[in-house]
Amino acid sequence: MLIEIRQLTRDNFHADSLDGFIRHQEVTECWRCIDGKWQLLPIAFTEDWDLPRLRDEAADILRTMDEGNPVIGAYDGAQVVGYAQLGERLGSRGQYIELVGFHVSEPYRKQGIGCRLFSAICESARAAGADKLYISAHSSKESQAAYHALGCVYAEEIDSIRAANEPCDVQMEY
Repeated sequence: MLIEIRQLTRDNFHADSLDGFIRHQEVTECWRCIDGKWQLLPIAFTEDWDLPRLRDEAADILRTMDEGNPVIGAYDGAQVVGYAQLGERLGSRGQYIELVGFHVSEPYRKQGIGCRLFSAICESARAAGADKLYISAHSSKESQAAYHALGCVYAEEIDSIRAANEPCDVQMEY
């Protein structure tokens, strides 16, 4: 299977482009910061996006593109199997650009697609003049392992709005 990584545009991405995407994750453990120390806790839930949620995500990606922010996609033929999108500048010196979304469809995980997407979105961030990515990252054991494997670390400067909006997320940077 040849997966192509390319910039998303209105020509290659539409409101129904994520209809076949499988955003499914069985979470059994999550990281939480308790008294200043990170602990892995037994927190179980299933994340499973239905068609309306996928359509909302596609609409958000289209808005992101219309605002001029880069979105990179991974394609298996005409099917989107992964994507990464950048958002606004953050940080006291504007040193960050936010990684707004970063997902790989479940059947395509653990094949290096996420690494390729991450590398491509980092290039887009550099081209936009950012020093670092800011990531409000899912706290599941698996998501955190993936971010750490990519070289992400805890954010030096926490964005209070993102931290308040997603209090269970881990604020990271790359």
